[in-house]
Amino acid sequence: MAEVPVPNPDSTAAPEFTTDLSLTRLLQLCSVSLPVGGYAFSQGMEYAIDAGWIRNAAGVRSWVDEQLTLSLAQTDVPILRMAMAAAEQQDWHELAALNELVLACRETHELRLTDTAMGEALHRLLISSKFDVPFERGEDISFICLFALAAGQWGIPYRAAALGFLWSWLENQIAAATKLVPLGQTQAQQLLVELQPELPAALELADKVNKDSVGAGLPALAIASSRHEHMYSRLFRS
Repeated sequence: MAEVPVPNPDSTAAPEFTTDLSLTRLLQLCSVSLPVGGYAFSQGMEYAIDAGWIRNAAGVRSWVDEQLTLSLAQTDVPILRMAMAAAEQQDWHELAALNELVLACRETHELRLTDTAMGEALHRLLISSKFDVPFERGEDISFICLFALAAGQWGIPYRAAALGFLWSWLENQIAAATKLVPLGQTQAQQLLVELQPELPAALELADKVNKDSVGAGLPALAIASSRHEHMYSRLFRS
C-alpha cells in the first residue's frame, strides 16, 4: 500500500492555532475530565511498583521517560501523524489500516484494552457530538485514530495535537505514580516539570518514523502488563 503523504512539521517551532476555538478544543480533548477512562489504567506501572522495579520518584521518571522515547515516539505519535493526514484526505481505507497497525503493536491484552476501551468511550462522545466517524460501533478502535479524527475536524494542527496527546498520557502516568509509589503532590508536580522538555524531544524522534518502521519493543513493560492482571489486588484496571 502506498504511503499517505504526511505533514512535515518543523519540530523546533511552537504550535500555531488557526483560531482561539481550536486551542480551547485541544484543551478539552486533553483534559483529565474528558470521560474516556485514561486515569483507570496504569499501563504496567502498578505491577512494576509492586515488584520493586520502581521505588521512588527517580524510578518513575526513568520508567516514563523510556516509554516516551522507546514506545510512544516510535508507535503512537507517528500513527497520530499519519492518521491525521489520512483523515484530512478522507482516505478511510488508510485510516482503517493504521487502526489495525497500532492495535497490532499492543503487546498484551491489557495494553490493547487500554487503547480500545478509551477508543470506545471517545467514539461515543464523538458520535454524540455529531462528528463524522468512519468506524462502526462495536469495532475495536484505537483511541489514537479517534483522537486524530477529532483533532482534524476541530482544526487543531498536528504538532499541537501531538503535544496534547503526550501531555495527557504523561499526566495520567504521573497521577498513577502519585497513588502507587506513593508520591507527594509536590514531587508529582516536580516530575511533570522535569519531563515536559521530553515531549518535544519525543516529537522529533517521531518525525523520523514512517509506516514501515512503526513499532516498539519494551519487554519489561510487556511483562509488567501481562502480570498485572494476575495480581491479588489492584487499584487500576486490567
